[in-house]
Formats: sequence, C-alpha cells, structure tokens
Amino acid sequence: MLAAVTGPSSPPLKRRIAHLDMDAFFASVELLRYPQLKGLPVVIGGGRRREDDLLAQVRQAFPEREWTEADLDRIPVEFFPRLEHYVGRGVATTATYAARQFGVGSAMGLMKAAKLCPQAILLPVDFDEVRRISRLFKSTIREIAPVMEDRGVDEVYIDFTDVPGGQREGGRVLARLIQKSIFQATGLTCSIGVAPNKLIAKMASEFNKPNGISIVRAEDLQALIWPLPCRKINGVGPKADAKLQGHGIHTIGELAQRERGWLIENFGKSYGAWLHEVSWGRDDRAVQTESEPVSMSRETTFDRDLHAARDRAELGAIFTRLCEQVADDLQRKGYAGKTIGVKLRYDNFQIVTRDVTIGDFTSDAATIRRQAGLCLKRVDLTRRIRLLGVRVGKLVKPVTEGEVPAVYSAKPSTPTPRETSRNEHTDLLFPELDG
Repeated sequence: MLAAVTGPSSPPLKRRIAHLDMDAFFASVELLRYPQLKGLPVVIGGGRRREDDLLAQVRQAFPEREWTEADLDRIPVEFFPRLEHYVGRGVATTATYAARQFGVGSAMGLMKAAKLCPQAILLPVDFDEVRRISRLFKSTIREIAPVMEDRGVDEVYIDFTDVPGGQREGGRVLARLIQKSIFQATGLTCSIGVAPNKLIAKMASEFNKPNGISIVRAEDLQALIWPLPCRKINGVGPKADAKLQGHGIHTIGELAQRERGWLIENFGKSYGAWLHEVSWGRDDRAVQTESEPVSMSRETTFDRDLHAARDRAELGAIFTRLCEQVADDLQRKGYAGKTIGVKLRYDNFQIVTRDVTIGDFTSDAATIRRQAGLCLKRVDLTRRIRLLGVRVGKLVKPVTEGEVPAVYSAKPSTPTPRETSRNEHTDLLFPELDG
C-alpha cells in the first residue's frame, strides 16, 4: 500500500509538482473512433467533424449492408480524406506521432502540412467528444490526487507532495498509477513530468513522449535543464528568444550565466529578473485548484477571405453561430459577463478588436449578438476578413453566489429607443436579432 505519512519529527516533504500532457489529444480522440487508423499519419484540423459525409460514401460503395455509427471502425482506410486534396487556410490542431515524423506540427497551416506529408489522413475536430473525454480524464486524476490545476483541454498541473506515492521514486510511482487509471478510463495515454516546481515539470513532460514519465530533481538542473534551448521555458516567446540569441544566449545554461543586473538592463526590471530566476529553476507558484476565467470567446478562421458585402449571408450566419456558441459556453459553465467584443483579422493579417461594456451581466445569445453587432459597426468592413471572433469578458458566476444580483439578466435586454433608432440606420450586413 502506498504511504506518504510522516511522523512528528520527520523532515518536511520535498515539493513534487507534476505536469500531465495528453498525447496528441485531439488525434487520439479520433483514433478511439477509428482504430483502423492507428499507426498511420493523421492530421486533425480544417473544420468541425461531419460523420455523415464519410458514412454516405461507404453506404454508396457497399449498399448491400446497413452502415451506422456503430460501424465506424469498419470503414476501409481508403475512404478517409487525404491531406493532399485539402484546399484552404485551415491549421492543424494536432497530428499523430506518425505524421510528426514528417515535420507536421500543431498550428501549422494545412497547405504546408500537405506538402510535408500529402499521404496523411485529414480529420476534422469533434469538440463535443474532446470536451467529454477531457472532463473524464481530469475527474480520474482528482480521485487520486485532488490538488489539480486545469490548464486547458489536454493538460494539468498536479501537486504530488502530500499524496500517497507522490514521493516514492521522485513521484514515478504515483505518475504510473495516474497513467494507468487514465488509460483504463479513456483508452488514451499521457506523458508526465515530475519536478520541484511547475516550471521544470512542464519541460519534463516533453522529455519522453508519448506515454512517458520523466523525473527531475533539484540536483538535475545543470544536467537536464541547462542544455535546453531558451524557448523551452514557458514564457519565452519567439521575440524574446530572438533577442536572447542576438546576445549570444541560446540555452538555459547560457542564460543562467548572465548576471541579474545585465538581464534587467537589457530586458526590463520585471522580465529580466524573471529570466534570471527561471534560468536557475526557481518557481514558487502554487498549484491552483480554483481559477476563474477572465473571459470566454469563440473565433474561426475562414477557408477563404470573406467580404462584408459580397459574402453577407455567410458572414452573418458565422457571426450568429459564434455568438450562440459563446452563450452556450457561458450558460453551461454558469457564468455571465458584461463586456462584449469582437475580433477581426484582415487579409493582410492586421488584427482589430472592439468591445462595449453594458449595464447588465448576461449570458443570452441574442444580447451578445446584438451588442457584438454594434461593435462591428466600429470597424472597417470594406476590407476582406480572414478571421472573426466574439468575446464576453468581466465574468461573474451569479448562480453560485446564493442570490442572483439584480443587474444579472439571463434574457435578452430590450434596446433603448436610442439603440433602436441607431440600429435601424446601420448596415444590415449583420442584422440584429429580435429582442
């Protein structure tokens, strides 16, 4: 039986923090549905999942039998779409490790990925199934180690310090238990890094992918962390890395050799001091079990640039759907917000945002649609649009506060006479929803 109980005179337990990252999560979810694709290069991206098209092709080819969603694992591999036939500007959400061997990676344009691995199978994202399995693997972790910080759909931090088995073999015993439990619950694998803090644990989780466990102790800093490039530090982006390289600093070890004062002088008081601390593996951040979102948003990149006048109907439908999706996210998670905004990326990649703060907190799709539509009146709609997004910020959770505030509105607010008059004279590209 695992035990991590200390006696009254025992020394304090060493801090052990784990970073868990699901292996090629979006792709792995699809392989649960299509096990016949295991071991093949598969890329996820390009849009939302639509099974009907694939089933329709199989039914037409094999009319002698009835094909249902229960037969997805029987669909011949040759019926799946290939990346070489993709035309558009979508990006890869993720790729199987077989596809990554060809250089395909997350956030890569699908057209570029097609040049690297044209034979890869292209599958769209099933967000509903991804979210379901995400909730399942996280609940599995909490049953074993309750101090867990949610960092997104496919990764978490876990505090191993006081959990039975969390100290044994540097945390490897507990990590193996969690890996096994997640696989039993979901059929998926994950990689885990265990270290003295979150900073190093996140680096360590990349050491032995897929399905690996990496243990880093304080004394391993110089041997395991210092040889890594500075970009491996979570918080060092492309611009900062380019500046570091301009000063001849390529690895974390080289960064650690620079004096704190020099880093502050060249990178600013806050960021320079932080660079010095992380290069020496110092990170006191706690694993936060509760974190309230600042905002919720939905956005989409179009397969082709859309124009406000020539593509009015298509843009309007997409815009309405984004507002409805944000509203659904808010309602499902029990939030409401009062700052509503839009985001556009034009065909020259310029990004513009506009927002408005309303009087009442809301999670209503019609209210979000109406206010976001008014924000669009404040941007240039004569240029072609590449991306469109909707955001709701300044969130509260009125349902959990015991009493719904008087300013909270779950129903669409009625436009004021001034708003109504203004709406009647605006471009009808994005017509307001009926209140």
